[in-house]
Amino acid sequence: MFEAVLRKMKVQDQRPVHYVLESGDVAIDVNDLLNHQITFEHTGDKYCVKCGAKVNKLYGEGFCYKCFITAPEADVCIIHPEKCQAHLGISRDMEWSKQNCLIDHFVYLAVTDHLKVGVTRLNQVPNRWIDQGALKVIKLARTPYRQLAGLIEVDLKQYFSDKTNWKRMLLTTEPPDIDLIEQKRKAATLLKPEFRQYLELDNTIYSFEYPVLYLPEKITSVNLDKTPGFSGKLIGIKGQYLIFDNGLVINIRKFSGYFVKIYT
Repeated sequence: MFEAVLRKMKVQDQRPVHYVLESGDVAIDVNDLLNHQITFEHTGDKYCVKCGAKVNKLYGEGFCYKCFITAPEADVCIIHPEKCQAHLGISRDMEWSKQNCLIDHFVYLAVTDHLKVGVTRLNQVPNRWIDQGALKVIKLARTPYRQLAGLIEVDLKQYFSDKTNWKRMLLTTEPPDIDLIEQKRKAATLLKPEFRQYLELDNTIYSFEYPVLYLPEKITSVNLDKTPGFSGKLIGIKGQYLIFDNGLVINIRKFSGYFVKIYT
């Protein structure tokens, strides 16, 4: 049995991607659980991933309400980078922002089940792409701070999707036939002139392989609040999802802060 307050799985860019679930000083190699029967049991306890307080309700990705409205990790710019104000000296925590917002960011094009545009910090490459379940990625632009990358993304959202359909992403094993270099050229021509100076010259295409044995015909997302206990044979890991032979899938990141017992 493995007990854990859930956090998003650690990833290592290998072929296939390697996943580790950590809790305190204990870690479980998730890839080793493939093809094994697993039982999840949510005890009902929830803990803030920031301050550790035991709470009845979590906000965002595992925050108590106080941390949700005060912690820099839960600021609006995490979801909407174009709203970041750290470059203006405005932040919930400027020291945190210096390490996470006032550093180089990439705007990228990724292929999940379709083509999408996104933003990530330099120090989150390639983890951010793996967390999204991307099959292929190319860097489009490089900016010196977060808000600027967000503005470029907003500019391109009128031409490219910025969303991922989680079901289609999980059920897509082979990347669609999309020429990323050509799409990058297209995006470059669509950008407002003031953004073109940040275009990335590197045309490296990053590709990822996920540990998926096979896929069920249909999938259903598990909600630990409604279904605190479930079992199944683990047949795949992609993004931050575990995929089971009975069609159940769980987004580990979504349930950050939930205390669970995992039986293998």
